[in-house]
Parts: sequence; C-alpha cells; structure tokens
Amino acid sequence: MKQIYKELGIDEPIYLLGKEVAQKLDGRFEEIDKTAEFNQLKVLGAMQKHRVSAECFMATNGYGYNDLGRDTLEEVYASCFRAEAALVRPQITCGTHALALALMSNLRPGDELLSPVGKPYDTLEEVIGIRPSRGSLAEYGITYRQVDLLPDGGFDYENIKAAVNEKTKLVTIQRSKGYQARPTLSVARIEELIAFVKKIKPDVLVMVDNCYGEFVESKEPSETGADMMVGSLIKNPGGGLAPIGGYIVGKKECIENAACRLTSPGLGKEVGASLGVIQSFYQGLFLAPTVTAAALKGAVFAANLYEKLGFPVIPNGTESRHDIIQAVTLHSPEALIAFCKGIQAAAPVDSHVTPEPWDMPGYDSPVIMAAGAFVQGSSIELSADGPLKPPYTAFFQGGLTWYHAKLGILMSLQKLWEAGLVQL
Repeated sequence: MKQIYKELGIDEPIYLLGKEVAQKLDGRFEEIDKTAEFNQLKVLGAMQKHRVSAECFMATNGYGYNDLGRDTLEEVYASCFRAEAALVRPQITCGTHALALALMSNLRPGDELLSPVGKPYDTLEEVIGIRPSRGSLAEYGITYRQVDLLPDGGFDYENIKAAVNEKTKLVTIQRSKGYQARPTLSVARIEELIAFVKKIKPDVLVMVDNCYGEFVESKEPSETGADMMVGSLIKNPGGGLAPIGGYIVGKKECIENAACRLTSPGLGKEVGASLGVIQSFYQGLFLAPTVTAAALKGAVFAANLYEKLGFPVIPNGTESRHDIIQAVTLHSPEALIAFCKGIQAAAPVDSHVTPEPWDMPGYDSPVIMAAGAFVQGSSIELSADGPLKPPYTAFFQGGLTWYHAKLGILMSLQKLWEAGLVQL
C-alpha cells in the first residue's frame, strides 16, 4: 500500500500520518454508514412506490409532453424528501439557478425577502441585488433584509422577531456555510428556526438552500416545515452521475409557481423534454446516499488530519456533520494555492493541470478552484476552492469514493510540505 501511494506522489511521512489518523476513525465511519443505509432504503422505497421501469429511461425531445421518466422522477423526489411536489429538470442549470427560480417565482413586487442566518452565498448576492445586477430581485421592487447570526453561531431571535413585518413574504435559510466561518445548520436547528418564524407569521414562506446537505442526515429540511427545499444535481443528489440539473421540492403551489417561471405561464410542468439524461438522474439518486457517505468520510478525515497539524478547521474533528464541506484555514495565499494544487493533482481528470486564481463570475474577489471532475463544476466529486482573501480558507468537498477523497487530502498536504508551508 505504501508503494502505490509513493507511485502517486505521496511521500512516506505523509502516508504514515494519514494511516495514523484514519485508524482512529472507525467509530465515526460506522455512524456515517448507518445513515447511508437508512437513506439508501428511503430512496429505494420511493423508486419502488412509484414503479420506476425501463420505460422511464426513454429520452424525449421537443416539447416533452407526457414524459413518463420526467414525471415519475419528480414523484420519486417528492416521496423521498417527504414533500407534496417536486421540480427536477435538466433545464435548471445549477444550484444558483434553482434558488433564483424558487425566489423569483414566489416573490412579487413589494414583497420582502429575509435571511435570518446572515449573508447568503456569494452567487446569490446578485440574484437578490445586494450587489447590483441585471434582472435582480431588487430591480423588480423586492426588498431584502438580513439578521446576522450571533458570535457563537446561534440565532438572534430578538432581532429576527423585529425584522419580520407585514412585507415579509419569504424567509431563506442557507444550510451550508458557503465561504463563511460559521457552523453548518443541522436539520434540528433548521426545524427550530422554521417553527420560530412561522409562529411570528404563519403565512410566511420558508425556503431552505439544501446544497451540500442532502443525505448527510436521515431527515431533510423538507420534513420540518419548509415550504421549499432547493439543491443542485451536480452535488449530493446527483450521485456523481447527473451531468446537469437542479431540483425544488415542497408545497404544491410553490412548485407550480416555479414551473411556470422555468417554462411559461400556462405550460408549467407539462413541457421540458428530458433529452438523454434522465437515466443518469435516476441512477445518480440511487447511488447518492453511498456517494455522500464517501464524501463525508473524506471530510472527517481532512478535519482530523489538519487539526492534528494545528490548522483551524470547521467543523472540528469530533463535531457532528451536517453537510459535506470541510473548511481548513491556511493563513496565507501561498498555502491556499498549494492546497488546491494538491487536490487537482489527485484527480482522475486533468490531474496535469495547475489551478490558478481567477475573477470568477458571481464572486467579489479572485477564487481558486481545483476540480478534476467527470462533470464540470461537480462538487460531489473531489474538489476544493476558496477566495483569495484573509483568512485564506480552503473549502474541501466531495469524493465519489472514500479512497479517492483520502488520496486528495494526502496530496494537498504533500504540496504544502513540499513548499515548506507545514511542519510534520
């Protein structure tokens, strides 16, 4: 084993340190596997309930009327996530598009959007209009308000209560941390927050950005009172096979609104051909619980390895997990770049490529991204990224298999060591 790692570029001290850390994680990995088993059976049950058949994998084109595979898949998603309805489409291009679609279809001029968990992910700033952008919610007369989390990561209930007013139409809750140093929200904490805002204003809509969180726990936010739950198929629920797509699940009226915004008023969910990707959506969802478990094992391993070397990590090596993202604060641009070079060097695709920071659309600073993936931008596959600004934190996620995630993490440390940026 030591020899095959050496052939892939991992020196003996790095290999031995990784082996030492991994040997202490058996208990954590067993818990991850239990959750994966539960979620695997949940997905399987939904597929059996809705009689998924070979006919569901037939490609449709043109208008896509009477697309059995598309319609059945949406029933499967609704059942799996315990929701009234679902919109699962290749025409939804990414997670940001899915979120924008959910917001723009359920808000009207004069409404107000509230985030009680602080600033949303960078790419949503232009959707909302925090940073001026063509077609933003702000251009349509939809206002925005936010309440930051408390210094300890708790909800600021007093100010949330004060922020909810007669204009508040929709509350958005981002489960994952994005490029922030806050804890990811557990499903239990999300449930608590939903109950609080619904008590203040029962008719307010609640949307949960569930990106990176699907199948990490045995329960999803859609089971806790959320009116909509939104995500990307090139993250957890696509299982590494979906080549594109996004989903929205939730209350039937909210989903119908989203469908009419995606296609056209009067057409809604009736159109939108599945083309040739529908089988990958089914098979990816089927594999998603075990693929997510592999990514979680990689995240836990990364936390324990880098924590042992003295780097701040969120979550830490012993905390419970509520998404697949692992943040490692590296303190310098050189270290962040070296970390990402290691992730890229361990990839099955484009391992020979050197990632460089660039001005990526939707972000307010240069970003470096490492992702040698089979699907461009897929963050259920092994990837790492981070903005080139203090405190120079790398956000690591994914890994279709635990073994690949492990190699990527060791290679990130290898590059730091070779550059003289870490002491073993």
